[in-house]
Amino acid sequence: MAKLYFNFSTMNAGKSTVLLQASHNYRERGMQTYLLTAAIDGRAGHGRIASRIGIEAEADIFTPADDVFAMIAARIGQGPIACVFVDEAQFLSPEQVWQLARAVDDLDIPVLAYGLRVDFRGKLFPGSAMLLALADEVREVRTICKCGRKATMVIRQDAEGRAITEGAQVQIGGNETYVSLCRKHWREATGDRGHTLT
Repeated sequence: MAKLYFNFSTMNAGKSTVLLQASHNYRERGMQTYLLTAAIDGRAGHGRIASRIGIEAEADIFTPADDVFAMIAARIGQGPIACVFVDEAQFLSPEQVWQLARAVDDLDIPVLAYGLRVDFRGKLFPGSAMLLALADEVREVRTICKCGRKATMVIRQDAEGRAITEGAQVQIGGNETYVSLCRKHWREATGDRGHTLT
């Protein structure tokens, strides 16, 4: 029975590495996979998923306007696939998460989505919130804070390494922009301002 999985973490936990390894495992056994990634994140190149350890693969891209159910159905029309993998799933719209759920239910295809749970302000991304609500299984990909504790939060930093506490939810960047921290060190870095509900 197919399921919708949400694999979440902070920045630099190895989500793309895990995704690419899982896809490789299917392909090594002669089964095809369908990879999707957000058009907004072109750090690895347009239509590519890449990990920091050097592995990468081509992927179709989705924009907020795309019907991902239709994309998956069209791909199945070209030949059988064993699984769908979605990178940068935090950039899915809530409607697109429902479309992934429909693909699982109506097309009987497993969908594994990988993404961030919260932004630099400690707030859920809309796509991640909907995945947490709809996923059949939720898994955490863990990484560690500078203190050795599990990192659950991320800060956005300026060129001098100071935490930024305001701004747009989405700003594409890597290690030069974001640092994963435990909640305690995130609170220290943000001056404990990030917990407001507004």
